[in-house]
Amino acid sequence: MKTSKKILIIEDEKPLARALELKLSHAGFKSEVVFNGEDGIRLLNKESFALILLDLIMPKMDGFTLLAMLKVKKIKTPVLVLSNLSQREDEKRAKEFGAKEFFIKSNTPIATIVLRVTELLK
Repeated sequence: MKTSKKILIIEDEKPLARALELKLSHAGFKSEVVFNGEDGIRLLNKESFALILLDLIMPKMDGFTLLAMLKVKKIKTPVLVLSNLSQREDEKRAKEFGAKEFFIKSNTPIATIVLRVTELLK
């Protein structure tokens, strides 16, 4: 039996985080959910993940700070950003920090995100 890849969901909107967790588990992935960047970093210091789904606007530590910390800590886990920030500058900044993809939550169905995750982790 192959072990399923682990995904870290860092998202403060609990209903969205739970929906992602559910859909990803149906797609055969294991996922852990934390609701702020601080908890995300704490978990990343202890465990490794195949992928991170990251919100940008969160309490305690925002997504940009978390992306910067990943660089400093040399954590190479690919990151998909899920945000309601729809400015080009935000997308550009997230990608400069190393985010692989940038999804605008209000425009992106969860199924699309799960599909992209599946493509990336095959």
